[in-house]
Amino acid sequence: MAWLVQPRLVNEPYSDPTLLLDFAFARRALLFDLGDLAALSAREIVRTTHVFVSHMHMDHFSGFDRLLRLNLYQSRTVHLVGPPGLCDAVAAKLAAYTWNLLGPHSADFRLVAQEWLPGLAGCRSLFAAQAAFRRQDLAPCEPSGRMLLEEGDFTVEAVPLDHGIPCLAFALQETLRVNVHRPALEAVGLPVGPWLTVAKQAMRRGDPGGTEIPVDAGRSVALGWLRERGVLQAGPGQRITYATDLGASPANVEALVSLARGSDMLFIEAGFLAEDAAMAARKNHLTAAQAGGIARAAGVVHARPMHFSSRYLGREEGLRQEFEAAFQGTA
Repeated sequence: MAWLVQPRLVNEPYSDPTLLLDFAFARRALLFDLGDLAALSAREIVRTTHVFVSHMHMDHFSGFDRLLRLNLYQSRTVHLVGPPGLCDAVAAKLAAYTWNLLGPHSADFRLVAQEWLPGLAGCRSLFAAQAAFRRQDLAPCEPSGRMLLEEGDFTVEAVPLDHGIPCLAFALQETLRVNVHRPALEAVGLPVGPWLTVAKQAMRRGDPGGTEIPVDAGRSVALGWLRERGVLQAGPGQRITYATDLGASPANVEALVSLARGSDMLFIEAGFLAEDAAMAARKNHLTAAQAGGIARAAGVVHARPMHFSSRYLGREEGLRQEFEAAFQGTA
C-alpha cells in the first residue's frame, strides 16, 4: 500500500535539518522546520500549507525568506506553528523589507503565526500582504493537549524538549491508510480518476457505507460497495516523528519516546560521536548512540539520523555505525 504522505529530508545530514512531508495525491505539503530551502523546488514550496518550527535558531529558521519570496504573489495562506517568540520572529523578518508596493490590490498572501506550549494559549498573529504585512494580533487558539493540527486525513502533535530554550518535536499521524486495488477496480469495470481520491477521503473520514461517490456524469457508487468488492483497502496510517536539538536528559528522553512510540519513521538528530558525549551535553545535543537508543526505546520501525556536527566531516560512517548499533541493540 502507498502512504498518503511521503517524507523527505531536504538537505544532506551536515546541513540544516528540514523535513518535507509531501502528500502523494494532493497539491499539498508540510514542513517540519524551516532551515535552508534551496534544495526545494518552487512548486514544492508553494504547495506548503503549514510549517512547524522547532525553534528559531538560524539553521532552523533561515528558510523563511525563500518561503516568503516564492509565495509573495500567491493568493494563499501559510500557517507557521512554533514555540513562544515565533510571532515576534516573523514580525522581525518581515520588518527587514520595504513593502511600499503592496496594498489592497496585491495578491492575498497571508502568514498566520501561532505559538504553542502545553497548556499555553500562546500568541497568534496575522501578517497579510494586502496590509503591507502589518501585524494583526488574533485571538489565541485554545490549547488541546499536544495536538497542533487535526484534519480528516491526519493529525500533527508536538512535545516540548529542552535545548536551553523550548524546542518542539513533531509527529504526523495518518488517520487511516487507504489504497486502491487495481485488479478489483478493473474487475468491476470502473475507471481510474479523481473520484477515487474523493472515495479514499470519505473512507478515512469514516463516512457511512451508503455514501454515494460520483464516478462520472450520471454514475455513482456506494462507499460500502467499493469496500465489499475490495476496490478500497485500508490499513493503519503511518506515523512520522521528527526531533532535533535536544540534550539526553531523562525528561527529554521520556517525552520524545512517548511522542515517537511505534512510529514508522523517526528522523532524529545524531550530531556527536560517543567520544564527545561531554561536549554534546554542554551543547544540549545528542550523540549518535543516544539517538539510536531513543529510537530503540520508542520501538520505531525505521530511524534516520540527521543534523551531524560539521566537526565530523569525512567521518559520517562512524556516526551512522554508532547510531545503528544502539538502534539495533548490538552496541
